[in-house]
Amino acid sequence: MPDFDFHRARLSLFILACASLTGCGSFNGASSSIAGLVTPYKIDVVQGNFVSKEQAAALTPGMTRGQVRGILGSPLLTSIFHADRWDYVFTFKRQGVEPQARRVTVFFKEDLLERFEADTLPTEAEFVASLDSGRKTGKVPVLEATEDELKALPAPVAKEVAPKPLPPLPASYPPLESPTR
Repeated sequence: MPDFDFHRARLSLFILACASLTGCGSFNGASSSIAGLVTPYKIDVVQGNFVSKEQAAALTPGMTRGQVRGILGSPLLTSIFHADRWDYVFTFKRQGVEPQARRVTVFFKEDLLERFEADTLPTEAEFVASLDSGRKTGKVPVLEATEDELKALPAPVAKEVAPKPLPPLPASYPPLESPTR
């Protein structure tokens, strides 16, 4: 008798699975409109070096490669065929927003900055504002406490922690070099 119940349960599960799969094959009517509302989450993709208008303004002809690297960071692209050229490429892709792409190319002559070419660059403030666009923001909490609120807080209690004793030093140390034979 127990085998009969087991086989009946397996048959019921099989029929239920087949019915479920049959339902998945026909997305029409109300089902497709619901499926159109649900979109998968896509992460923001940031690649390369962001170069701001302020950083580009700090570049002056005659700077060394080290000084340029200190301002712009390491270049994304360097080529052995164009040793006197560094390319800084930046791309930013976000779901529902036009992708951003910018390029800054720095040219050197005898290891000194000769010139640079750049797309229209945003300021740092403009770039940060573009990162927050499209996001819902709630009310920002106040992160300050009044003098009365600070006085009402309990005074911090400093715990004195006794340092752990160090283990004893070994009586002898192994030789630094192996003896030669």
